[in-house]
Amino acid sequence: MRLLSTKILSQDFRDRLLFHQFSLVEQSFIQIFPIKTPKINSVFDSLIFTSQNAVNAVLSSSKISKMIAGKTSYCVGKKTAALLTENGQKVAKIAHNSSELAYYLAKKYKNESFSYFCGKLRTNDLEDILPSHGITINPIEVYETHLKDHVIKGHFDGILFFSPSGVRGYALSNNFDDTHSFCLGTTTAKQVALYTSQYTVAKDPTSSQLLLSLKNHITLHEE
Repeated sequence: MRLLSTKILSQDFRDRLLFHQFSLVEQSFIQIFPIKTPKINSVFDSLIFTSQNAVNAVLSSSKISKMIAGKTSYCVGKKTAALLTENGQKVAKIAHNSSELAYYLAKKYKNESFSYFCGKLRTNDLEDILPSHGITINPIEVYETHLKDHVIKGHFDGILFFSPSGVRGYALSNNFDDTHSFCLGTTTAKQVALYTSQYTVAKDPTSSQLLLSLKNHITLHEE
């Protein structure tokens, strides 16, 4: 099975795909740029991170790193949580996606306030749901996502998508005809659904579950 990954993979995940005899091409369709002077004067005691990009951008700023020290984080994704923990931050909750996190916070922390470190391109789940439950959320944009336009030649049996922005970047000059899309999470799947009905979503947003969805797809179509 010939796969296109829409981002450069970790060595571990690449090795696992090759071990299962997938043919692989990797091409990133987005580029991340930390905002040099984000608009921030203070932060609440509770923080929200929905991506590793936001964590990396915050950690690259000595000013913001000092401001978040000792505060509690709520995040999306195990890798985001691990990056926070490795850098001395307390993580109180890990959700699969921003919608799940929003409803968890709405149920547990009414009338609380959160600082949300994010990119300029983002889903609106947290900012739509939390205020409707009396929760203050302060979005702090710390990075920008630029789409990279690449024309991909040749046929692929499957395409791996990891973010809505990656889907948008791929769609600039490429189509979804005669291939199957494999999505890391539900937010990414919603973006893919705008272009094709041929897609599956990993049960959990992890590389292991993404690999499992690949294997299950092959098994189903071999029968």
